[in-house]
Amino acid sequence: MLYTDGNRLMNQADKFNRGFERKKTAKLGTEKNPASVVVQTEERFREIQTIFSENGWIVDIELNEEKEENLVDLEVLQNTPKTTVVDKTPGRNDPCICGSGKKYKKCCA
Repeated sequence: MLYTDGNRLMNQADKFNRGFERKKTAKLGTEKNPASVVVQTEERFREIQTIFSENGWIVDIELNEEKEENLVDLEVLQNTPKTTVVDKTPGRNDPCICGSGKKYKKCCA
């Protein structure tokens, strides 16, 4: 059965699946999605291996002197975004934040 969405036709399955992501990617550094790192020296290999084992992350480390060092996955894992908390602004009828005792709408609004 065909449905219309503005100017294009779609079948019932397209209508149901539109906007929904079906496959979820596994978190980086887990067994399902291990981090991938390329290093050039044995010393760097041990250093990266220590970092990953201390944090409990799973990694595939490739030791290749000819390839350029690639630590993108390590940087992503180390620099996860921090949650920011935004202070709530007072409502019109809440007490003013300056401490005057007046309503916010009559004082500092």
